[in-house]
Amino acid sequence: MTTPSVLFVCVKNGGKSQMAAGLMRKAAGDSVEVHSAGTRPSGTVNALSAEALLEVGVDLSGEQPKPIDPELLSRIDYVITLGSEATVDPIDGATFENWNTDEPSERGIDGIERMRLVRNDIAARVEELASRLRGTDG
Repeated sequence: MTTPSVLFVCVKNGGKSQMAAGLMRKAAGDSVEVHSAGTRPSGTVNALSAEALLEVGVDLSGEQPKPIDPELLSRIDYVITLGSEATVDPIDGATFENWNTDEPSERGIDGIERMRLVRNDIAARVEELASRLRGTDG
């Protein structure tokens, strides 16, 4: 059986897609090949995203936002876009999903509290996806 591959995509690849990739690495270990990218990558990983992940044992040190690599995209099994702003043209053989993650700032919640809520929303989705990729239900 081949190792399934997942590419998490958001616009800047500085926050939500980095969070999803880090959380998937933690949840699935070596059983899933994990990547992240942005449609318009920023210069750095969001500091509050990194801080919120450190609280749950995920270290983003050394991660940098990056664009979508067409060669990588051509061999990915699952493309997960986070938010409605990030779009990726469909490719044959890949499963595409969009996760419209919780956005606490729309309710006036900002800072680290916002990032924790975003992290928890993404973590629940990652756990469900990891379970599907392992062929288990939890």
